[in-house]
Amino acid sequence: MGNNLKHLKIFAFTHRKLDVVKIGLLHIEPVDQAARLKRVKERFDLDEIMFLSTCNRVEFTIVSKSNISIEGFIRTLYPDLSEVDVSYLSLNVEEYIGDSAVEHSLSVASSIESMIVGEREIITQVRNAFELSNVSGLTGDFLRLLIRQVIETAKKVYTQTSIATKPVSVVSLAYHKLKQLNIPLDSRILIIGSGNTNSNMCKFLKKHGFSNFIVFNRTVENAENLAGELKASFYPLSELPFYKKGFDVILTCTGANHNVVSLETYESLLNGDKDLKTLIDIAIPQDISPEIIQKHKVHYLSIDVLQKISNDNLKVRAKEVDCVKLIVNEALEDFIHVVEERNVELVMRDVPRQVKAIKETAIDEVFKRDMEELDPEAREVLDKVLGYVEKKYISGPMKLAKEIILKNVAN
Repeated sequence: MGNNLKHLKIFAFTHRKLDVVKIGLLHIEPVDQAARLKRVKERFDLDEIMFLSTCNRVEFTIVSKSNISIEGFIRTLYPDLSEVDVSYLSLNVEEYIGDSAVEHSLSVASSIESMIVGEREIITQVRNAFELSNVSGLTGDFLRLLIRQVIETAKKVYTQTSIATKPVSVVSLAYHKLKQLNIPLDSRILIIGSGNTNSNMCKFLKKHGFSNFIVFNRTVENAENLAGELKASFYPLSELPFYKKGFDVILTCTGANHNVVSLETYESLLNGDKDLKTLIDIAIPQDISPEIIQKHKVHYLSIDVLQKISNDNLKVRAKEVDCVKLIVNEALEDFIHVVEERNVELVMRDVPRQVKAIKETAIDEVFKRDMEELDPEAREVLDKVLGYVEKKYISGPMKLAKEIILKNVAN
């Protein structure tokens, strides 16, 4: 059966309607995604599903002919959520279907739906989300076509507009905060988590002269990889409460669903140090316990701060957003045409096999005796003639039929 735009649905939980802490409830660790998404795929008879999780959005892109209850969907995928949270999330979901779902996907990867407009990181996050879902056998032909169009469009946006020329990403905002606070370049920076955001942040800091890093991560191998790039020490995350060498800055961004830095752990890290510390927590949910902020005087930057400045960024970049929307609208029309062409290909893909079968039946059955009477040279010529006719019959009429079908679809 061909791809049908009406079967494309997106459930989006974003900063537009939800506090980022609530969005954090929907995060699923990469190692758990395949099993949990396969379960919901089977339960709701979905053809395809892709899961995207960033610091300010969680989205499910679905291809299905079935009607899906969002409450049932959430409850199945997140059995540990309270009924209050299930109800709250269900009431604040953004649903997109068909053309509007395609437009939404294009807009997300082009960053105009982001909390920080122009943040290029989203294109990598979308690509990685698709690859992880694809490797897990959760996606198929339709989402392959969609994500290809989405990535191509996002690249076009970043090269043909100025949407990202003045970046205000999580990384740059955190760096500017350190700069405003006159944090010395030799400050001891504890890095907790070695995912994309923290890795990018560290490389950015190193580029601007910071050099004293200590890396903690749950997976020691990942910690070692990042530490190698930074020429830094590294430890397993379990060693954090026992670290006694002091620090000036904590930069944390993990995928944990709890506070990684508890009050007790923080005070152990201080080890009696009374100097003012800087804490940058860009994790969802937050890594740093609120008790620390309440009890200790610190410079604190969280993802919530970034959410507060997003409206200003939208105003500054309003002109570029309009340019991006023109590109997105063109891409939407292109994708509709791509889907129509693909549907024709799927309908007609059996024609070459049938033509080949007819030729083989003629040779092996209908004209078998006549073929046996031919000398080798005549048989070779006949084979060439039949092969030529087969090829031309498939390419010519197939092309004409495709044009006719597409013309009828357009009308």
